[in-house]
Amino acid sequence: AILVTNKAGLSAYRAKVFVDCTGDADLAAWAGAKFHKGKDKPGTMMPATHCFVLTNVDEKAYRTGEHLFCANPKSPIYPILKSGKYPLITDFHIYNIPVGPGAIGFNAGHLFKVDGTDPISLSDAMIHGRKIASSIRSALAEFSPAAFKNTFLSATGALMGIRETRRIVGDYVLTHQDYLARRSFADEIGRNCYCIDVHNKSAKVAQRPEDYQKMEDKIMQRYGPGESHGIPYRCLTPKGLSNVLVAGRSISCDQVVQGSVRVMPTCLVTGEAAGMAAAHAAKRGKPDVHKVDTDMLRRRLKKFGVYLP
Repeated sequence: AILVTNKAGLSAYRAKVFVDCTGDADLAAWAGAKFHKGKDKPGTMMPATHCFVLTNVDEKAYRTGEHLFCANPKSPIYPILKSGKYPLITDFHIYNIPVGPGAIGFNAGHLFKVDGTDPISLSDAMIHGRKIASSIRSALAEFSPAAFKNTFLSATGALMGIRETRRIVGDYVLTHQDYLARRSFADEIGRNCYCIDVHNKSAKVAQRPEDYQKMEDKIMQRYGPGESHGIPYRCLTPKGLSNVLVAGRSISCDQVVQGSVRVMPTCLVTGEAAGMAAAHAAKRGKPDVHKVDTDMLRRRLKKFGVYLP
């Protein structure tokens, strides 16, 4: 069973099999599973980002003006950085996309040395993240006034955007070499084609367009059309626990490839597989997630539309 506290006080939930989709492997870690966290040293996890929404954006100027992406040398982020007027803006991370009429959602700015498993660290980051969001709004109003002069910071994330915390030690550890080899596995429960998206782990980052391009070319290692690698079921099964599965960014993998498999589509794929495997394991007299028939599991997943070539 697990004990939880909420508005109802203390409650106990019993189940034959548990699926840990906390993103931080909380349940597996508390149950005694082995795990890695960054490179097992303070400050070695990827930075967090506190997303936000700007409204009252001039859509025509936004769409026809100089694009706000770090990949574009004409992006206003570079003169903003060079000016030194906004010290909370420390790097060129400024991804954005329209989310409604006159509303632009931003995945921008980095918060370094944030521990997503520490509530004090998270609380401090939420405060600092909102300050960064306000600073970015002011900077854009000054350096890109046609689109952002009259904008309003209408929303900041209810939760911190955490890229990395714990990674369980499972029956198989997916590696960077598996990614590079486009490897397939007999027990794979899904495929992944996202790039190696490992963010800088300190504020000492380059601030020029050519530095961003260098990062794109040498670090992100994007696949070509149609290329992908498999995700083994064994990455979802923590060693030492017979009735727990883990899905999402905490699956068993090395730190580099976690920069790829941590994203939402892959989390959805591993979550569906973990849920289905848990149901099959629970039907056994003594549930054991390590003994699930993966051939049967794969057939079931394919029946429901999972891409398993």
